[in-house]
Amino acid sequence: MDSQASKQYFLDLQTRLIAAFEGADGGSFRHDPWQRPAGGGGISRILEGGELFERGGVGFSHVHGDRLPPSASAHRPELAGRAWEAMGVSLVLHPRNPYIPTVHMNVRMFRATGVGEPDVVWFGGGMDLTPYYGFEEDARHFHRVCRDTLNPFGEQYYPRFKRWCDDYFFLKHRNEARGIGGIFFDDFSELGEEGSFALTRAVGDSFLAAYLPIVERRRELPFGPRERDWQAYRRGRYVEFNLVWDRGTLFGLQSGGRTESILMSMPPLAQWRYDYQPEAGSPEAGLLTDFLPHRDWL
Repeated sequence: MDSQASKQYFLDLQTRLIAAFEGADGGSFRHDPWQRPAGGGGISRILEGGELFERGGVGFSHVHGDRLPPSASAHRPELAGRAWEAMGVSLVLHPRNPYIPTVHMNVRMFRATGVGEPDVVWFGGGMDLTPYYGFEEDARHFHRVCRDTLNPFGEQYYPRFKRWCDDYFFLKHRNEARGIGGIFFDDFSELGEEGSFALTRAVGDSFLAAYLPIVERRRELPFGPRERDWQAYRRGRYVEFNLVWDRGTLFGLQSGGRTESILMSMPPLAQWRYDYQPEAGSPEAGLLTDFLPHRDWL
């Protein structure tokens, strides 16, 4: 598979996503190209203070190096020491309205090369939803799109990637899910290079259909200080996961990536309170009891 064609897909995906988000928000994403001294670079697109999205980032990166960083070779120790190339698109959107969930999506390709050895190529990605207030309709819609996206490649993939997502986006130190999940896959190559990339593209291409209908359903709901306070508290969990457990964050920092681009997924405002528990029977408590525990949404 031609690396240039793969790169063009990811660049086109970033462009399509930005156009959709700017259309929904009315604001413009900042265009911030960057170069990595150790090899490669990317384009960070960031929106702050938008009417709809309080903060949103859509990043493209294409980086390479002489030796795989530990986070990339942890599950493939036989590749330690090889040269590598990685490219992909990653996004996080933090809406202003607490009734609209935060969302994350990424799709990526990784290639390890060695003198006299065949290239080893694998893919990863997925999308997951992090609501502050639970709506069954939204959760089912998001998971339905994920399932329908993967079913053409095999009906085993949605339940498998859903479990993977549930297990991955989990704050072990709190014994708590980050959100209601979605799909997640990593180190994926079992459909061959072309087939695995086709599945990865399908995930990227289906994101807008999974998320924007939820945005449109919730964007006009009125909210006040109580909802914003809860949103900021739950955003603290998002920060904890990204800084403690996320492999993408670790890879970016270990590989000498651009810190501003790696951490543009952080929410603009977050807060922590010691041993806080929402009032029993409240909508805030319902998120914890009815939505965050792993369940079958379909």
